[in-house]
Amino acid sequence: MTARIEQFGVPYGDFLLRGDHYAGARSNHTLLLHGAGASTRHMHHLLRNALQERGVGTTCFECVGHGETGGLLAQSSVASRTRQAEAVIAARAMDEPLALIGISMGAYNAIRLTQSHPVDALVLMVPGVYPPDAYEVPFGPAFSAVIRRERSWMDTDAWDILARFEGALLVVAAEHDAVIPLEIPERLVAAAGRARQRELMVVEGGQHNRVWALLAEQPERFDAALGSVIAALHKGR
Repeated sequence: MTARIEQFGVPYGDFLLRGDHYAGARSNHTLLLHGAGASTRHMHHLLRNALQERGVGTTCFECVGHGETGGLLAQSSVASRTRQAEAVIAARAMDEPLALIGISMGAYNAIRLTQSHPVDALVLMVPGVYPPDAYEVPFGPAFSAVIRRERSWMDTDAWDILARFEGALLVVAAEHDAVIPLEIPERLVAAAGRARQRELMVVEGGQHNRVWALLAEQPERFDAALGSVIAALHKGR
């Protein structure tokens, strides 16, 4: 079967947010939010293609400073990334309640989106979280100074936000993540006391930027992990 992928662009200030939609039977409510650094939507084709093959469609766009959207990272911030996601949700008339897949920094954006949109499923992969005083700071030296404070993530508002979440939650951690300490995924799951379902999946041997590629080397592990993602997305509904 030929994959059905629709390219799109969404205006956001002086930028055009470039993205694509992988069509599926349940197609227009799942948004994937990529991470920071050099991340692009194309880095997640392996996961999105596997989901599409199983009937789960996804939408993903590149934030300002990334990929085909272009611009400089200094022209964006964590808060701007959330607003960019809101622009895409509105422009694409995405069905609500939403299902959100957030990767690394994108996990925090997904958590923040539960404050402004109905969300019934959260899949947070190698999740990063940030203190409120870093939220509006443009990416660059000032932002780095805030988040490099010792255990700055302890002051995040993510715990309190997730405490109000009532949908399905799956947190995927990498065993050997040199960026995100395991304490963060553990605390996120613990915080979501009102969630309909909550689960922590630790990928044995996984690294921050190598989870699904590692799993793909062992099809049985890949299928099991993918099944957990799909189950979370479905149980949200």
